Amino acid sequence: MTSVRPSQQMRDLGVVQEGAAILTTAARPFDLPTEQYEAERIVDELFAALNRISQVHPFAKGMGIAAPQIGIGRSVAVVQPPGDAPAIILLNPRITARAEASDEQYEGCLSFFDVRGLVPRPLKITVETTALSGETAATVYEHGLARLIHHEIDHLDGLLYTAQMKAGVGPIPVEEYRQTGRSWVYDSA
Repeated sequence: MTSVRPSQQMRDLGVVQEGAAILTTAARPFDLPTEQYEAERIVDELFAALNRISQVHPFAKGMGIAAPQIGIGRSVAVVQPPGDAPAIILLNPRITARAEASDEQYEGCLSFFDVRGLVPRPLKITVETTALSGETAATVYEHGLARLIHHEIDHLDGLLYTAQMKAGVGPIPVEEYRQTGRSWVYDSA
């Protein structure tokens, strides 16, 4: 009996895997409100994918998925924070401000789930998004939520987290990561 690798499991759940051109291509923004129904349809597909994935893998630190990861080159992602917090829909998101303070934490990616990488990220970001009505709004995210959202916005910009890692540092096998027992930890201040 053979064990299914985590990346194969994600592929079987409809997640595009590393090496696909769509993952390294910037996603096309929506023209809102003109493309409202298209945006809603893709958001529904993202929620369906999150539901499938969460049935087979727990995500204690939260999780997210971007449209390119389900084969759609449009600028939308969904982030499910940890706990019972409501999901965050990111339409045409762009980071408009980054705190100078940063830290490094391990991240995983549904598109190459066999490894984890130590990624430096700002502790606080401001993100501008577009509502279905076409209006824009800015929101500030901190710590783990900033990390999750930054990761998904990178996907929409055609970047994988490995592009954000320090030079000379590579991902480690998920089995080695599990042995570290490292969860994201932030000062409460």
